[in-house]
Amino acid sequence: MSLRFTDEEFQGAWRELDEPQLDGGWELFTETMGVKIYRLFDKETGLYEYKVFGVLTTCTAELCADVYMDLAYRKHWDGYVKELYEKDFDGQKAIYWEVKYPFPLSNRDYVYVRERRDLDVDGRKIWVILARSSPETACAEKSGVLRVKDYKQSVALESDGGCGTKVFLNYFDNPGGMIPTWLVNWAAKVCFPLLSYQVLTQTEGIFPMHHEVR
Repeated sequence: MSLRFTDEEFQGAWRELDEPQLDGGWELFTETMGVKIYRLFDKETGLYEYKVFGVLTTCTAELCADVYMDLAYRKHWDGYVKELYEKDFDGQKAIYWEVKYPFPLSNRDYVYVRERRDLDVDGRKIWVILARSSPETACAEKSGVLRVKDYKQSVALESDGGCGTKVFLNYFDNPGGMIPTWLVNWAAKVCFPLLSYQVLTQTEGIFPMHHEVR
């Protein structure tokens, strides 16, 4: 069985920690809570792809990676999750994720694959997590729920040399349906910076709870 993600994809993610790749139209979108967020306009969809760079000062890289991978724990802090689980679909392991959307919009769901690698790069310990939608996975669509078929995310984490973590995150999501692109981009402007920060800072002050849930 071929690998879902290549060595080059993992390498490309962690290298952003050293040399952010921002040529080709990337623009600084916002800076909040010590995190810089860049965006790139996608002409085909009218949506934006995002890159996030920052430092989390109060948690280690390994703990951030553990929390990021923990689906059960996410259901405790993310109020937009309706369903989230990993399952074997006809021999292919994938993650199913249904997201609550406000009325009158339909919920969205995702079927995606992901892989984590704990790397040693010339003595540096780097944690990389890659994810992308998997339309070939045999998971039936639900009535009244729109399937998101164009989703990708990558995360690279490394110690900042102290007790914190250097972070790189790349994200694109096309929710589809009849939502105007201006509304999708507005929601991203309001919600994405908060979500990016929230996902990667769930270790702060709640480490015991994380292990209890697991």
